[in-house]
Amino acid sequence: MDSIWSEYTMLPHFHTLKDDIKTDVLIIGGGITGILCAYFLQEKGIDYILAEGQTICSGITKNTTAKITSQHGLIYHKLLKRFGLEKTKLYLQANQTAVKKYFALCQTIDCDFEEKPSYVYSIDNRKKLEKEADALQQIGFPFKFTEVKELPFSTVGAICFEQQAQFHPLKFLAQIAQNLAIYEHTFIKELAPNIAVTDQGNIRYQRLIITTHFPIDNKHGMYFLKMYQHRSYVVALEHAAKLHGIYVDEASKGMSFRNYKDLLLVGGGSHRTGKKGGNWQELREFAEKYYPSSIEKAYWAAQDCMTLDQVPYIGLYSKNMPQCYVATGFQKWGISSSMLAAMILSDQLAEKENPFASIFRPSRSIVRLQLLKNSWESILNLLTPTRKRCPHLGCALKWNSAEHSWDCPCHGSRFTENGTLLDNPANGDCNLK
Repeated sequence: MDSIWSEYTMLPHFHTLKDDIKTDVLIIGGGITGILCAYFLQEKGIDYILAEGQTICSGITKNTTAKITSQHGLIYHKLLKRFGLEKTKLYLQANQTAVKKYFALCQTIDCDFEEKPSYVYSIDNRKKLEKEADALQQIGFPFKFTEVKELPFSTVGAICFEQQAQFHPLKFLAQIAQNLAIYEHTFIKELAPNIAVTDQGNIRYQRLIITTHFPIDNKHGMYFLKMYQHRSYVVALEHAAKLHGIYVDEASKGMSFRNYKDLLLVGGGSHRTGKKGGNWQELREFAEKYYPSSIEKAYWAAQDCMTLDQVPYIGLYSKNMPQCYVATGFQKWGISSSMLAAMILSDQLAEKENPFASIFRPSRSIVRLQLLKNSWESILNLLTPTRKRCPHLGCALKWNSAEHSWDCPCHGSRFTENGTLLDNPANGDCNLK
């Protein structure tokens, strides 16, 4: 169940922390966000250490579909209604800046980078496409309202962004991480003021960046109410279609597509973590219907943090933690969001104003309908009678028969059949006896 990115990529390895150490900035989490934060801090001459509990890119990063785009579904008409024109423009400009940064960095990195047009299509709702087109016209961003001809089913059209891209994420990060100050197998088991405790030694720090996918501190910021997690699935097919662009359905239960060399990556089957969904079975049925001559070469799953308003949380962790920063809630768009987060946070730590920082402030209003839904899900699962409970905040675990794991519907922690931690925010294994 490894992704195609993991199969042939040799990532650099780093030492495990053995003694007490001091640093200006401690980054916790060695996925793409943490690595890019370290890369930009090093560029700026800021003293830092990155601590990863396992090995770099061993979590969510290795399971991305690796689309580099500012087109995050049909989001812009929603943002326009919610935040107004100026903030929506800034959101798009911010993500376009992240896309352009990849274009610049990948010119000198061998990572199978390819410029591609990006499409959000609809099977049955042209009105949604028209709303998005109207929003993009108001923003002043160039796009195409076009027909879709290379997918194996009919659509009512698509919104196209030109000059987007795709790449091999682990090839990219293998080179970005080469000379960074990273410690692997250095699990932070406790955070105290200005001290991070590991089994091998303590790390004294002045400032902290938490890039652990879902934030690990429950005392501040209310991230356990502001987010939930969502699983999605991918199959890699040989002898399937060769597509010119990268595609995603506007519908939450729809499919996404991109090629990598001679493989077609089909994504979908998604559901809230801890709930039931189509998983790989849905994708295999799709492949059998539309690509009957294809051969499945790999399959894997990813998990994404979903925010209250569809905008990531990037910036100060909370007002009660003035020297702590966070990047989370990337909404299935982790590639552009991770680059954006690293650029914003490295500027903030260098005491440089970033023009996009205000949009992503974690302390913005939480008065959203999704807050009620998240709260209800937590109450419901806290009251569910079962002995198998998540060590994070005590919610009832649900059995995931497709992946043979115990999953938490409240906040998305996942565990093996034996209770070994797979995905946070839980900070350790679960006793399932």
